[in-house]
Amino acid sequence: MDLPQTQSETLPDASDYKGRPADRSKTGGWISAAMILGGEVMERLTTLGIAVNLVTYLTGTMHLGNATSANTVTNFLGTSFMLCLLGGFVADTFLGRYLTIAIFATVQATGVTILTTSTVIPSLRPPKCNAEIELQCIPASEKQLLLLYTALYLTALGTGGLKSSVSGFGSDQFDDSNKEERVQMNMFFNWFFFLISIGSLCAVTVLVYIQDNLGRQWGYGICAGAIVLGLIVFLSGTKRYRFKKLVGSPLTQIAAVFVAAWRKRHLELPSETSLLFNVDDMPIEGRKKKQMLPHSKQFRFLDKAAIKDSEMDGGNYEINKWKLATLTDAEEVKMVIRMLPIWATTIMFWTVYAQMTTFSVSQATTMDRHIGKSFQIPAASLTVFFVGSILLTVPVYDRIIAPIAARLLKNPQGLTPLQRIGVGLVFSIFAMVAAALTEIKRLQAARHL
Repeated sequence: MDLPQTQSETLPDASDYKGRPADRSKTGGWISAAMILGGEVMERLTTLGIAVNLVTYLTGTMHLGNATSANTVTNFLGTSFMLCLLGGFVADTFLGRYLTIAIFATVQATGVTILTTSTVIPSLRPPKCNAEIELQCIPASEKQLLLLYTALYLTALGTGGLKSSVSGFGSDQFDDSNKEERVQMNMFFNWFFFLISIGSLCAVTVLVYIQDNLGRQWGYGICAGAIVLGLIVFLSGTKRYRFKKLVGSPLTQIAAVFVAAWRKRHLELPSETSLLFNVDDMPIEGRKKKQMLPHSKQFRFLDKAAIKDSEMDGGNYEINKWKLATLTDAEEVKMVIRMLPIWATTIMFWTVYAQMTTFSVSQATTMDRHIGKSFQIPAASLTVFFVGSILLTVPVYDRIIAPIAARLLKNPQGLTPLQRIGVGLVFSIFAMVAAALTEIKRLQAARHL
């Protein structure tokens, strides 16, 4: 029996692994998305499995000070997030998301393998402290630290490249113009967030317990095996993936608009915005890729990027983005600038977040964490309260808080995104107050010992 026409429909904006138009029935969908999600779960398990307990490894095995260890962990995590910009730029401009994920996952696997090796070979870490001589601990040598930092920052580089592309490549597997697949795309992001939380939960419980009780070589070895397994699962879906054409990095557009505006900084803006270069002045092919945005009066300096030069006569404009941008391009850059204050508020939140994998773990190492007489909770596993609270509060918000807020605020979404950010920042203040009070109590107890 012949399949319905819709089952063999090809997608105009996506191709298969051979570069042919993607067949809706043979590419994309949940099978492809599941393989991508599997790779991301392994990445989160690996990254957090290393980071959450790293401060105790640096202090207990490498014999570094608390402040140095905390800075190392913070720098490792910060580098992972900052390198997302590099990964996104490379994916959007040169390699595409598929190759970026494959290459950076390999880089991450290399870094974790080096880290695992350093825990297996005794000469790659300092000797244990001499129990007979108090405080006789030899810190790690320069060569040992060089190997450690090489492993950590290779891992950070791989993590950055993965994070920048995984969610986008997952959404590429669904056609936004198809109603059914659009619903599936929304579900994909829900599952994406849920599964990385599950990966985080396993990291701060199972992996941390293995590291503290069986040894770092086992814990980091599992991390290395996990990311390699994730890479294999990801690559196994190659024939089913949908690939989108490169559209260029948003960072390039932002830079191009600023450069074009600076080139024409001495020119006067015309009184009418219709005299500026815009989407409707572009060739037909270019118009299809852009949706015209209304003009705003903020940051008018950027409008100069769309001034038509006098040498460009007869409507024959050279489409060089570094010399001439559309007014819509300038408006898109303005939108990014307007978001910068909101983005800036999250800097302090992530500063708070970083404490959970640094000084909070150091605090926990000095506490009585025994349950009964035989079982002791690993210090880094106290992070489970953070991960667990995410898994619990997300459904509570969706099912209870959001409907109540929608009725009270007369907003179908419940709390607006800005209100959610504000609430999160307020809770982070309470969290830091509690952490400060805990530290005061801990110091008082330490002085009385």
